[in-house]
Amino acid sequence: MSTLEHQLKNPVWSSLQETHKKFAVEFNNVQFYNSEVCTFGAFFDENNTAEAANEYIKTSDSFFYVSENLTPVVDETKVEFTKKIDGCQMVLDSLTNVNITEEIVLLDETFSEEIYDLVWLVMPGYYRKRTFEMGKYFGIFKNGKLVSIAGQRLQSNLFIEVSAVVTHPNYTRRGLAKQLIAHNTKEILKENKTPILHTNKGNPAIALYQKLGYTFTRDMNWWLYTKK
Repeated sequence: MSTLEHQLKNPVWSSLQETHKKFAVEFNNVQFYNSEVCTFGAFFDENNTAEAANEYIKTSDSFFYVSENLTPVVDETKVEFTKKIDGCQMVLDSLTNVNITEEIVLLDETFSEEIYDLVWLVMPGYYRKRTFEMGKYFGIFKNGKLVSIAGQRLQSNLFIEVSAVVTHPNYTRRGLAKQLIAHNTKEILKENKTPILHTNKGNPAIALYQKLGYTFTRDMNWWLYTKK
């Protein structure tokens, strides 16, 4: 059995080998998510990524290769490099006590459309309608409207990633995200797994994550490619 440290070096691969194995699609020893669920790919050998990308791009107009420090190779006649997101991985050290004053609701599939709409309002471009199937989602409602969420994305037998932390622009600066992250983190700990998260370097939210007890572990970069 692999260790947590080993899994976190390639979390997309680890997820697709274990908890999310049902979503896995493989081309040339490169692992991808079913593109209806998530458009992430993972690899250990960059010499395999060009052929794999050519096959996977047939199922999606764009996708990400996710890697700590390897640079993917692609066939530029079929796949175009769009941008690199300089990201980082954070892992919970010790959760800070947070006073939960809001009613936090575990969201079922009946809220999947509302989750999709809220994520696309705040962070358009990457979330898929079936991304909801990757893990639990928790939300806060105001006047019957879903205004803030925190979900779970990558996960293995050892870790679960907190993701899709978004709040409607009309409800920011009220501590909603803070309470949702803390609640989600506690739920992950109840499963005896390690809470992790990924974000881009320089994200103002990093300060909040650190206050909640998350610490940096490594770079984790997203290479975005589109179909030519």
